[in-house]
Amino acid sequence: MDQARDYALEKNRSILSSKLDLDIANKKIRENLSSGLPQLSVDANYLHQFQVPELSFGPFFDTQALPSGTVTGDDIRNAFTEGPKIPLGVRDNTVINATLSQLIFNGQYLVALKTAKIVRELSEKAVAKTEDQVKQNVEVSYYSILVLQENIRLLEETGQALDRMFEEVSGMNKQGLNEETDVDQVNVNRSNVQAMLETMNAQLDVAYKQFRYLLGIGFDQPVELSDSIGAFIQTGDLMYPTENEFNLENSLDYQMTDIQESINEQVVKLQKATYYPTISAFYRHQEQTNQPAFNFAVKDVVGANFSFPLLSGGLRSSKVGQAKLDLQKSRLNKENTGQALIMEYETARNNYQSAYSTYSINRKSMELSRKIYERTMIKFREGVSASFELTQIQNQFLQAESNYYNSLLNLLKSRSELDRILRINSKQ
Repeated sequence: MDQARDYALEKNRSILSSKLDLDIANKKIRENLSSGLPQLSVDANYLHQFQVPELSFGPFFDTQALPSGTVTGDDIRNAFTEGPKIPLGVRDNTVINATLSQLIFNGQYLVALKTAKIVRELSEKAVAKTEDQVKQNVEVSYYSILVLQENIRLLEETGQALDRMFEEVSGMNKQGLNEETDVDQVNVNRSNVQAMLETMNAQLDVAYKQFRYLLGIGFDQPVELSDSIGAFIQTGDLMYPTENEFNLENSLDYQMTDIQESINEQVVKLQKATYYPTISAFYRHQEQTNQPAFNFAVKDVVGANFSFPLLSGGLRSSKVGQAKLDLQKSRLNKENTGQALIMEYETARNNYQSAYSTYSINRKSMELSRKIYERTMIKFREGVSASFELTQIQNQFLQAESNYYNSLLNLLKSRSELDRILRINSKQ
C-alpha cells in the first residue's frame, strides 16, 4: 500500500498536471518581476530617400575671381558666384538605437508581484489537495482488489467443496441411496457459484485497470499487491482513534479559500493602484552607418517619463467597486466552505461509525452462517437434510459472505475518507 501511494505521487497524471500548474505560477512570478528590472532594447532602421534635400547659402564674394590691377564695378559684380549646395542628409542610411529603461514607480507592478506569489501558494495547496485525493483513491482501489480477491478465494473453496459433494451425491445416486433431484440441486448450486465467480473475476479485472490508471501506468503492465486483506484487519485497528479531532485550519479546501480571499484583496489594491502615477527613466544611444554632412541628431539622451491618469469616465471607479464585491463573495465563500467542511467531517465520522457497526454485525453473521452451512452439508451427506434445505442454507451463507465483504470494503473506504479529511499521515 505504501509503495503504491508513493508511486502514484510520482506518476499519477493528475498530480503531474497540478505540478505543471505550480511551475507555471513560478514562471508567472518571474515574468512579473522581470517587468520591473532594467530593460535593454536595440533597434535598427534602414532609410532610403529618393530625393535628398539640399541647403544653399546663396552667392558669395569670391576674391579669387577679381582681376589683378584695376578693379571695376563690373569686376566686383562678377566676383559674386553661386555657392555650392549642401545636402541635408544621405540617400541611404541605417540608424541603430540602443535604449536602456528602468521602471522607477508603478503601483500596479508592486501589487501584481505580491499577487503572483499568493497565486503560487494557491497552486502549492492545489498540488497537496490532488496528492491527498489520489492517495485516498489508491487506498480505496487497493482495498477493492484485496476484498475481491478474498471473495473469489472463498467462492473457489465453496465451489471445490460443491464439486466434491457432487461426486459424492452422484455416487450415492448410482447406488440408489438418494434421488436424482438431490444430484440436480447440487449441480445447480455449483452453477450458481461458478456464475458468481465469473462476475467477481470481471469486477477484479476492472478494479486492476482502475488501480493501474491511478498509478499512472499502462493497463497491460503487470502489478502485484503484496499486502493481504487479513493484514489490514488484524493490524490495521479498524476502530478509529477517538483522539483525532477535526481542525478546520488543517483543511486544504479551507486554506485555499483563505488564499483566494487574499488574492481578491490584492485585486482591490491592484485596481486602486491605477490611480497612482507611473515613473520610469531611460538612456538612449544612437549610431548611424552613413553620417550626413550636417547631422543634428544627438547620440546620447537621458530622460524620464511621468504618466499620471486624470480622468477615465468612471472606469477605474467601476473596476474598484467590482473588485470589492468579488472580495465580499470570497469571504462569504470562505465561511460557507468552513461550514460545509465541518458537515463533511461529521458525515464522514457518522458514516464510519455506521460502517463499523455494520461490519461487526456482518462478520458475526458470516461466521454463524458458515457454521450452519458446514453442519447442513454434513447432514446432507448423511441423508438427514434435504437438498432444498441445503440450497437455502448455502444461499444464506453466500449472501452473508457478500454482506461481510461489502461492509468490510465500506468500512475501509470510510476510514480512508476520514484520513483524508483529517489529513492523517499527510504534510500539513
